[in-house]
Amino acid sequence: MPETLAQLCQVDEKTFWPWLTWEDFSRLKDKKNITVVVPIAGFADSGLGHALDAEETVLMRVLADASRQSDPTRMLVVPPLRFVIGANAGCAFTVDVPTAHAFIDEVCSTIAAAGFRRVVLFNASPWNEELIDAAARDIRIERRLQTFCINLSAIDLDFHPARSRNRHALQTLITALTGKEPTLVKSEAPASKSSALPGEEDVIPLAEPPLGLAVACNAGIELLAKSSARLAALLVEINARPALPRDGELLTMSAS
Repeated sequence: MPETLAQLCQVDEKTFWPWLTWEDFSRLKDKKNITVVVPIAGFADSGLGHALDAEETVLMRVLADASRQSDPTRMLVVPPLRFVIGANAGCAFTVDVPTAHAFIDEVCSTIAAAGFRRVVLFNASPWNEELIDAAARDIRIERRLQTFCINLSAIDLDFHPARSRNRHALQTLITALTGKEPTLVKSEAPASKSSALPGEEDVIPLAEPPLGLAVACNAGIELLAKSSARLAALLVEINARPALPRDGELLTMSAS
């Protein structure tokens, strides 16, 4: 990492886009087969007793460790997109859906302009899963990019306050990554109604007591290794996909 730059997030310095020089970019070969990862994380209280940037803390550390298990000549990572949609009162610094969609599209348009053709939207926020699916389809059509979506929830790191079945493990991982024990809450909120609309779920603090710092750090190392290995395997699978034919141009249907 260049000594003149502050480390604003956890990254693998060999694959982090901002730390490549113009000379580094000039040496890149076969850009259409280089995967560019776009991390996406929101600011939210997920009832885990940790800071609002917990999504990014987990997302970027898992990605950094997975990057180190991958071929650095086949992947680049851009800085995380932090201002996205948020569905409930526990979310902060949110934007509306059109703005979030335009933000993701603008970043991908610059990736396309630089000559890259394969993009992975890697998302931590449970409230943005549908958004990245829609954005990926639109970007595939508009920018002719080969797009893929990976959510943290798909590798058992789910921040959703009602859907998640591994919140205690996730809390333990964040404790290990930050070196800080979670802040305990005084009482547990009532259970969410099954009829609640998306985004209306109560953020329920965990009833199970958190692990102590020393125990959490040991358990977190194991969980981090498992999660990063799963992500690395997905990235290897994506890298193995052939490039889109016709440089991504879609065929138009015509009456015969």
